[in-house]
Amino acid sequence: MNTIYDPLRRKEVAATPEEQVRQWFIGQLRDFFKVPLHLMMSEVGMKFGGKQYRADILVYGRDGRPFAVVECKRPEVELTSSVLEQAMRYNGVLGVTFLIVTNGSRTYIYKRTEDDVFRPVESVPDLGRAISDSQ
Repeated sequence: MNTIYDPLRRKEVAATPEEQVRQWFIGQLRDFFKVPLHLMMSEVGMKFGGKQYRADILVYGRDGRPFAVVECKRPEVELTSSVLEQAMRYNGVLGVTFLIVTNGSRTYIYKRTEDDVFRPVESVPDLGRAISDSQ
């Protein structure tokens, strides 16, 4: 079995196609978006509507509250409205500012507006700065 190291769980995990996308995006969050590893968690469990769910990646603000949720899919999975709806369900529990969905080839980022609606962002946000500014 091929494995890949998850720096958030601090262990080797099975290198499934979805896991490879998750690990790639953790690197993107760290290197491109400037989010420190200690403000991220992977495979975060939660309950919503009596069902158990797992967020692929959760980014926390410096105040410890959830700030962004990332839903990762295998590269061949099309990022349809049902994938976004899955991330929206997580938001029902988490109350995040950003929703991100990615399959490794495409990534869509949505930001919650003042009227509590998620809209696609026009440009790539500086999440590291946004986390600091949200305090």
